[in-house]
Amino acid sequence: MREEFAKEYISYGIKANACYQGNYHLSTPIGRAILAKKAVEIAKKENADCIAHGCTGKGNDQVRIEGYVVALEPKIKILAPVREWNMDRNAEIKYAQKNNIPIPASLDFPYSDDDNMWGITWEGGEITNPTQIVPEEKFLTTYTLPKNAPDEPGIVTLDFNQGLPVALNGTKMSLAKLIVKLNKLAGKHGVGTVYLLEDRIVGLKNRGVYEHPAAHVIIEAHKNLEKYVCTRVQNELKEISDIKWGYLCYGAQWYDPAMQSINHFNDFINQKVTGKVQIRLFKGNTTVITVQSPYALDHASFNNTEGYGLNVNASAGFIEIYSLQMKLANQLSVKNKKDKK
Repeated sequence: MREEFAKEYISYGIKANACYQGNYHLSTPIGRAILAKKAVEIAKKENADCIAHGCTGKGNDQVRIEGYVVALEPKIKILAPVREWNMDRNAEIKYAQKNNIPIPASLDFPYSDDDNMWGITWEGGEITNPTQIVPEEKFLTTYTLPKNAPDEPGIVTLDFNQGLPVALNGTKMSLAKLIVKLNKLAGKHGVGTVYLLEDRIVGLKNRGVYEHPAAHVIIEAHKNLEKYVCTRVQNELKEISDIKWGYLCYGAQWYDPAMQSINHFNDFINQKVTGKVQIRLFKGNTTVITVQSPYALDHASFNNTEGYGLNVNASAGFIEIYSLQMKLANQLSVKNKKDKK
């Protein structure tokens, strides 16, 4: 499923600069959309009339999985034993141990992870309680912690075509393979780990720890390249729609027509998001250092020999007109103050 996941799901997240309430790049919400789709496909193939899941009654995934399943196949029934039996994390662990179900969690290691190529989501134990310090060294073992990252920065180059990365450090590859390889390159420098206190769909606050080195690098690169080729009005509108896309994705609305409408808008915007971006990775930090594109709009220069059709002597008139209402409003305010005296 990796190629399909990257091409038909993650690609929309890249074009939308996928983020929710910070730098969470929505790895689990995007993954649930394809998970539900495949569950429905398998249920039909097996002539099953129901789909069971292990979500609790407090989380987001119950909303995503059930909502997507019935959207794709309204006749399917849902079984939710963990929710129906009102099991908490400890009860789930004990049940699994009693029934010889292999799970990575234990009473001494109460952390759970949702893991796919776009990112890893960690929850449970001290993570969930915002008043406690997260013992990150217990579970963040897939990639390098920033304090253990190399003392020399690393530089990666991404080539984009119509909004999607198509080459890493000059080597062309599929989006899926690029993400997997970039996870290792960027993870080596400890980038892309985020602590996020977020609003869950059901109204509760939740803290999670997210590891997504490739996702963070790609989104930062894409965001800068997109900004370079778009007008200011486009960038303003895109920033608003990106926030909405993130809330729809997180909020279990992947198959809603509103989501599809924003995706069509993003496809149009990204027609010119083509070019090359260099990113410096160092001790957990991601910095875009160069951006190139054949569709880039002219940038400001302090060298007057670089012409871009701007008559600097026209600036005075522009400033007068541009600031006219602000000037009039302040003059009126001063006049009213004097009249009151």
